[in-house]
Amino acid sequence: MYLRFTKSAPGTFQIATLFLALLSILSTAHSAQRPVPNFALLDLHGRHVELERAQGKAVVLFFTGVGCPIARKSTPKLHALSDQFRSKGVQFWIINTYPEDTLRDVHNEVMDLGLREFTYLRDPRQLVALSLGIERTAEVVVIGLDDHRVVYQGAIDDQFSEGTELAQPRTRHLESALDQFLAGQPVTTQRTPARGCRLTFSTAAEAATPPDYSSTIAPILLRNCVDCHRDGGIGPWPMDSHGKVRNYARMIEEVLLSRRMPPYDADPNVGRFANAHRLNRDDSQALLRWIASGSSRGEGTDLLAAPLPPRPEWALGKPDLLTRLPQPEEIPATGILEYRKIPVPNPATNEIWISGVDIRPGNQRVVHHAILYAQWPDCPDDGTGNGVHVFGWAPGATPSTYPNGVGKRIPAGATFLLEMHYTTSGSPQTDQTEVALYLRDGPQPRNAETRQAVDFRLNIPPGDPEAQHYATYAFQRPATLYSLSPHMHVRGKWMKYEILFPDGRRQALLHVPRYDFKWQMTYQLAEPLRVPAGAWLLVTGAFDNSSANPANPDPTRTVTFGLQSWDEMFIGFFDAADEG
Repeated sequence: MYLRFTKSAPGTFQIATLFLALLSILSTAHSAQRPVPNFALLDLHGRHVELERAQGKAVVLFFTGVGCPIARKSTPKLHALSDQFRSKGVQFWIINTYPEDTLRDVHNEVMDLGLREFTYLRDPRQLVALSLGIERTAEVVVIGLDDHRVVYQGAIDDQFSEGTELAQPRTRHLESALDQFLAGQPVTTQRTPARGCRLTFSTAAEAATPPDYSSTIAPILLRNCVDCHRDGGIGPWPMDSHGKVRNYARMIEEVLLSRRMPPYDADPNVGRFANAHRLNRDDSQALLRWIASGSSRGEGTDLLAAPLPPRPEWALGKPDLLTRLPQPEEIPATGILEYRKIPVPNPATNEIWISGVDIRPGNQRVVHHAILYAQWPDCPDDGTGNGVHVFGWAPGATPSTYPNGVGKRIPAGATFLLEMHYTTSGSPQTDQTEVALYLRDGPQPRNAETRQAVDFRLNIPPGDPEAQHYATYAFQRPATLYSLSPHMHVRGKWMKYEILFPDGRRQALLHVPRYDFKWQMTYQLAEPLRVPAGAWLLVTGAFDNSSANPANPDPTRTVTFGLQSWDEMFIGFFDAADEG
């Protein structure tokens, strides 16, 4: 329940009394509210900031938007309160929740108001604001980090109001709430009305009634989620009815707020990609509003319960050529398995030019990754001894394709090798992975290659939450870039690709603020990028070898380069073709 003050009218004494009574009820019940769901946002440098990783006793969120007068006037108060409570374990995070504020607008206001010392986050889809019931800028939310429950929500103090202000505040709500909370005392006033600029949410979020499941929510899920969350899909459960979705409604809320779903982690402010898969602001807010209202079924047809068309056998259509492991591979129930390098038939006897490749694991329960290599006399090698890297599959990988005039040349007589990395699943399994090849008609003007910038000299100290590394690749000839594929293991934290031009210019191509080993994406450039001779590709990134990384198998160990997932890799794969 969210309430706001209105102008006085006849009989409003009783309304005001009722309002205070309701506010008292809200304050009394506030301690019993559910914990704030985990959320994650990017700061102005593209760093991934997550509530669950926050350290200390409390986080104060201050919601703002560029130009709001009350938010601007409140910044001296933020400076003073941050100075007062920082040493007591309280962090102050500023959250910009105006969707149309540009990065330049925000940077200019940060510099103007001297806010560089703060963690300044952007909430362009307004999901955190919507989830917490924020209606105005200059509203603060205090979250206790022991249980992630709201300690206080409302105004910093009572100095500012719409169109007017006091010379000095009479009641310092936020300061009092923090003093009481840190002293272990009950917070006497847990909710006050905020007085900043009204926020505008999507139509679905501001409608008088929650979004309808049949006409709004089910179509959103069909467009964005069901292709993976269906029988035979990679999603862990099928979205095949309202009941199934309602079972997971709170989980959907959590993965939306924490940016884990849809599984596409590229910073939206860096680069443009043909295969970008993001949930837009309106759809995201509609889902959160529906979940907050109770995820009701309502009237109308359940579109999710209707039979789905059969999944295409291959995402790119019928292959021109098909090959697979010559026989099923036996995978034991337990143990650590070495990589298997298995020759597979080359179905072509002549030279071919590949326009696309896809790999379909026969058993996703045990296939960790699969890489197709080609070998022929005097062929180049990527350092593995396996020959030419044709295509690699890992969870989250998409098929590789090239535009007209570009292909991967495989000469006549080449042999194929599949490198298979299997992991055990607790019971004996078999796998017979397949590879689909799509061909161009005859030789192409440009020969695409999978190349890499790699750092083999990894030395990641134990407990280090930000072990930074870099790798480079020098372009000796003019080339065109088509796609980028970051690769690290479970300690991987973030990775960034940049081009350093010979004239001194620097262009960011891709930034992945939250690298996820379970979703190793290939990012296909929306417009292929021509790179001159003499340019360098710079790949930077970091590993989290601390105990705060939930995927870290051993934070006490120094980690070096190795093939197994408890070792590490730092490889910036990319597809490119030399010009001429």
